[in-house]
Amino acid sequence: MRLFEHPMSIVIILIVVLLLFGGKKIPELMRGLGTGLKEFKDATKSDDEKKKDSQSSSNSKDEN
Repeated sequence: MRLFEHPMSIVIILIVVLLLFGGKKIPELMRGLGTGLKEFKDATKSDDEKKKDSQSSSNSKDEN
């Protein structure tokens, strides 16, 4: 049986999370999750830009 086969299972999981962490703690957790995701995206974006820059500089060296 799949975990999220029925929509009711998602509701039950959300209720359990609310009971475990409480209403005040959940916004803090989501804020931390959002900050972490933003930092991860920024890091991967800067890594991709570095790769593109190094590839373009190596291509220009090959042309000379």
